[in-house]
Amino acid sequence: MEVILLKLGEIVLKGLNRRTFEDMLVKTVRRRLRHAGEFDVKTLQSTIYVVPKNEDSDMDMAENIVSKIFGIVGYARAGGCEKAIEEIQKRAAEYLRDDLESAATFKVETKRSDKKFPLQSPEVSNLVGGYLLEQYPHLTVDVRNPDFIVNVEVREDHAYVHTTPKKGAGGIPVGTGGRGAVLISGGLDSPVAAWTMAKRGVQLVPIHFSSPPYTSELAHRKVENLLRKVSGYAGRMQMISVEFTKLQEAIRDNCPGDLNTVILRRYMLRAAEKIAELEGCGALITGESLGQVASQTMQAIACTDAVVSMPVFRPLIGSDKSEIVKTAYQIDTYDISIEPYEDCCTIFTPKHPRTKPKLHHIEFAEKNFDGESLMMEAIENRKFIDISP
Repeated sequence: MEVILLKLGEIVLKGLNRRTFEDMLVKTVRRRLRHAGEFDVKTLQSTIYVVPKNEDSDMDMAENIVSKIFGIVGYARAGGCEKAIEEIQKRAAEYLRDDLESAATFKVETKRSDKKFPLQSPEVSNLVGGYLLEQYPHLTVDVRNPDFIVNVEVREDHAYVHTTPKKGAGGIPVGTGGRGAVLISGGLDSPVAAWTMAKRGVQLVPIHFSSPPYTSELAHRKVENLLRKVSGYAGRMQMISVEFTKLQEAIRDNCPGDLNTVILRRYMLRAAEKIAELEGCGALITGESLGQVASQTMQAIACTDAVVSMPVFRPLIGSDKSEIVKTAYQIDTYDISIEPYEDCCTIFTPKHPRTKPKLHHIEFAEKNFDGESLMMEAIENRKFIDISP
């Protein structure tokens, strides 16, 4: 019998709400594992057991899937056996053969959740370690810095042996933090911001603004591909695509060039808030980082936020570019983000944008055209694209 043991993180600290978080996580695991086969998923003592129902279940795929599910702090594929010391010894020698043969030193660590088991944890470790030394004479014990650690867990139903658990995605289950509308572009920042908020349990509603023919179909596909990477962690979502061509042209033709970007951002937030309300979202999410570009100064951000009443979450606001790039590599969005396709925010960009805009100047400039009707027309013609891992 082989299983995957999923270790819970901060969920265990949720007190009376813990059951709600656990139930949401179990449902997510069951739903996501359907792609890998049939599995029994159950929770016992802060651990989720993933047990294949038949030999057709793909354990490699299942392991990859659970590694990206928020709420899991660590996971390990484990060999199960009966709770008898002889069975534990044999299972460890057999299941961990490849690791034991390639190691020079090892130690055994035992966790005894079943307090009725007659042997204490140190006794189990000593007996299993002694047996492994007999089976693999080249090994020596090193309790301080071993090449390999044999983990033994004696639980209610069975005993399990496994290697050191791998690091999980962490965070809390998606859906426990409400719904949030994320403004998604083809750059590095917004996919990372989306991933970061999903890690805090937010169910994502991505909104993408395009401006054909100034932005291409390839640029649109780039955003879809970025979201597919994010959905590997955040689950299925529906991208809402809004064409802003007419509105951007009106801004270009009727407003001072150095205010174009901030005015565009204001209309993006206005539109995103209206869509977010229709989608039952409680907040907007952007990938802005303070001072990164002219439209992300403190003054410019204050001017854009003035048009909405919904909270605007900026999870990257204090991050520098190297930190954002590091996360983009981690979630495998970097190579897609640097593909050379223009997005809505980079067309009609002024040579010298105003970094400290005044709100009354912007509001005066917006009176030069009917931006509200152009924005509502774009919202009414929005398109929906299903996104899955």
